[in-house]
Amino acid sequence: RAPPSSFFLLCSEACLAFRGPNLQNGTDGGQARVIKDWKKKLSYFLQNSSRSSKVKSTKAGKHHTYFRPSPEEARLWSEAFDELLANKYGVAAFRAFLKSEFCEENIEFWLACEDFKKTKSPQKLTLKAKKIYNDFIEKEAPKEINIDFQTKNMIAQNLQEATHTCFSAAQKRVYSLMENNSYPRFLESEFYQELCKKPPITRAAQGT
Repeated sequence: RAPPSSFFLLCSEACLAFRGPNLQNGTDGGQARVIKDWKKKLSYFLQNSSRSSKVKSTKAGKHHTYFRPSPEEARLWSEAFDELLANKYGVAAFRAFLKSEFCEENIEFWLACEDFKKTKSPQKLTLKAKKIYNDFIEKEAPKEINIDFQTKNMIAQNLQEATHTCFSAAQKRVYSLMENNSYPRFLESEFYQELCKKPPITRAAQGT
């Protein structure tokens, strides 16, 4: 199930705001204004999402439906990389962060592999295998991932009779790259730190 587009778009904007000196706006003053503006948007988004969540959970009756992560939920992502990947909002936030670093192909490949492993139809499995290969594996693919030639060769040989494990070695490699490189940077980013903060309580939220 895809993460909510509103949260992903907010994450993408936030990551661009927090990219530091490389921000295309140039000056430190301009960057500070962009970050300040984003923080206001985040605060507004969290407050309104919280109120919307309560309304929807009441109507649903059985299940709580949240449009964004709570600060407590976001803090859980720092306990283990798997905690982050198991949470749809965590994936959306991490994907937006990788996009800001121009290396989103890793998480997109990992997600494609997860979807691939759930495919039951042999025909669909073969079609998806070829698409993943064309998008991420072959030389000069539009989202080519960084894996060794031997692994690429093995995948190419298995395409005609694709199995659920034909991308396993490549997925493990990409998982390791993200866990050891991108994940620590994500946890240290100001963007993630903002998600872990509790939004200010407004008078409306207090019911006054």
